[in-house]
Formats: sequence, C-alpha cells, structure tokens
Amino acid sequence: MQSSLPNEQFLQIAKEFGTPVYVYHAEKIKTQYEKLVNAFSVLDTKFFYACKALTNINVLRYIKSIGCNIDCSSINEVKLALHAGFEPRNVLYTSNGIAFDEIEEAVSYGVNVNIDSLSNLEKFGKKFGHNYPVGIRIRPNIMAGGNIKISTGHSKSKFGIPVEQLDELKRIVKENNIHIRTLHLHTGSEIKEVDVFIKGMEVLFELMPHFPELEVLDLGGGFKVPYHPHEKEIDVVAIGAGLKKAFDEHPTADHKKLQVWFEPGKFLVCEAGYLLTQVNVLKANNGVTIAGVNTGLNHLIRPMMYDAYHHITNISNPAGAEQHYMVTGYICETDTFADDRLLNEVREGDCLLFHNAGAYGFEMSSNYNSRYKPAEVLVKDGGAQLIRKREEWDDLLKNQVI
Repeated sequence: MQSSLPNEQFLQIAKEFGTPVYVYHAEKIKTQYEKLVNAFSVLDTKFFYACKALTNINVLRYIKSIGCNIDCSSINEVKLALHAGFEPRNVLYTSNGIAFDEIEEAVSYGVNVNIDSLSNLEKFGKKFGHNYPVGIRIRPNIMAGGNIKISTGHSKSKFGIPVEQLDELKRIVKENNIHIRTLHLHTGSEIKEVDVFIKGMEVLFELMPHFPELEVLDLGGGFKVPYHPHEKEIDVVAIGAGLKKAFDEHPTADHKKLQVWFEPGKFLVCEAGYLLTQVNVLKANNGVTIAGVNTGLNHLIRPMMYDAYHHITNISNPAGAEQHYMVTGYICETDTFADDRLLNEVREGDCLLFHNAGAYGFEMSSNYNSRYKPAEVLVKDGGAQLIRKREEWDDLLKNQVI
C-alpha cells in the first residue's frame, strides 16, 4: 500500500516534530472529495463532512476551503464548525440521545437539525411548531457495515426512529404542525455493497408521501475505504448511477425535485492520515519477534476496539529482508497493533508508518497511563505545518484542582 507522501518527507517530519505524530495530507482529502462530487454529479447532491472523524480546526478550515459542508454529532462540534468559518446553512447537526436543550442551542445557531427520537421531536414541535424546518432520522432496519459496533441501521440499533413507529411519528408531526424537510438514515460504517444505499433510498421513497414538505433525502455516510492492501474502496460511481436510476424510475420523479445529502467522514480523511512511530525495543518471544513502539491504544485504539487492520510499513529500512513481527504499544495493557505482520527488517530506532489513521485516530486518543497526546502535522502544498502541539507535563494537570 503506497502512501500519498514520500518516505523521505515522513522521516523529515519525524526528525522535526518527533514521534509519535499524526500526519495529514491535505491534497489527498481534496482528491477524495472530488471523487464524490464527480460520482454524484448525476444528482442534485450536497456533501457534509462527518467531522467526528477528525476535528482539528485546521483540517476543518481546509475542508471548508475545498467547498465541502460539515456534519456534526454534538453541539461542541457545531461550535467548532462555526468557529472554523462554516455558514450555519452549511452545518448539519444530527442529534443522538441528547437532552433537548442541546437541540434548542443548535436551533439558536440557525444550523440544519436532524432529530432521532419521538420524544425530542414532540418537544421540538411544541417549542417551534412549523417555524423551523427539521429533519428526522429513521432507523431502516438494514444491517450494514464491517463491524457490529459501527453498524447503526439494524433492528437493535439505538439510532433513529424505527420505521415501524411511522403512525406515532405522523401523529406527532400533525398535532404539532412540524415542518419536516429532511428524511435521514445512516446504516453504518465500512459499507462496501452498493445495494445498501439503494435499499436505504427505497425506504425513504416509501416514507415520502407522508411528508409533503419534503426537500431532502439524506443517506448518511459509511463509504468503504481500503485498509488491507488487496482491498478496494466502494464504487461511488456505481452508487451515483444506481441512485439516479432509482430516482428516474420512481413515480414522483417528474413531480418533485429532491436534493440528496451524504455525510462522508472516514472516506475523506482516513487515507489522508498517518501515525508515525519509532521502535523502542525488539524482544524475542516464543519464536516471534515483538517490535515495541512509542505509541499505544491511547493514541490509536481502533485495533483493540474494533479488531481493525492498519497497514504498517518500515520507512527507515524499506529494502530490508521481510520478516514476521508482532507490533505492540507501550501501554500497561495488551495493545497489539499487528499480530503476525510481514515487515521489512525492523531495527530499534526505525520509524514505522501506520496507514489509514486519519479517521478516529487522534480523535479517539486519550491520556491513558498518563501519556501525552501526540502532535498533529498537516502537509499542504508540499510543506509540513504543525497544527497541534504535543502535550507536555502541564497539560496532564491543567484541569485538576490541586
């Protein structure tokens, strides 16, 4: 798996900013965004970057600069989006099991709002009536995604209003005269089957007649990205063509102009991000060589949390003879990144590069074992810029009352 930046640049970044360090390649983000824009040009489509994947303010500003909108999962993400310069009309807030006052605050900012429970929808109707167009998140009872922990549309999921509660939903909308502008669903992450999006659209088509003021059908995100070298990303061109066909064949196609929204997160930033580490120690263990690196699940939790695969390359010795290694972290808990991985010969002091680390890498990091969070660097127009300082001793004590 080739990185989008040369090894020499990573080694220079390691020398200048130290390790571990997260590195993001701006132009790769732009390439991913342009893939989506081109693939869905057959429809009236808007894209909102699901910023829960990576919220560094510099990344948000860059994503705004290339013309993408932004999707938020909390009120603080909404505030970050506005702070980054996004116009409220280009911000989407999709609530999930939150107190109603957070929805009220989102409305006060004038952003687009999706509501995912009958309870909050009724409160919304009593407070705002028909005055504020709103979206509702539907649970379509579709199983999709690469791992049950990141599948959100199935029948046991906490997300959205179940389709079988349609009658109660309609009652609340009618009694409170709520302006439903958007029907939203999101089935999960790591979706590789094109049919999942077509099935989702069919669910929304069935619901359309019940909401006459509808303007937007929102299919969420979850586009598959390749983690293993042999994998391919989902065919977004095929999705665009399939959805266009579904629209053309739907009875209301000639009577109602609907916009389609997506919220790609991982698809935009995953392959643009890398975690650069250094090998601390080599240990022989029952015929296996352990390469212990200067990071752990406190910086990249996905392998331990989701059994996620991250491709690893030895950029210090790319021509070395290949051998099998177990790559582990420095946390006082099992934090195995790779169990039996073929790598070019690893030596103490070598730099290992973790690929596909742009999404849910730094964003899910912690100070476990009182370790510092790493620095973040953005490579743009060929130059490397520090966009978050590495934490220091004072940061561990910052909010403690002493």
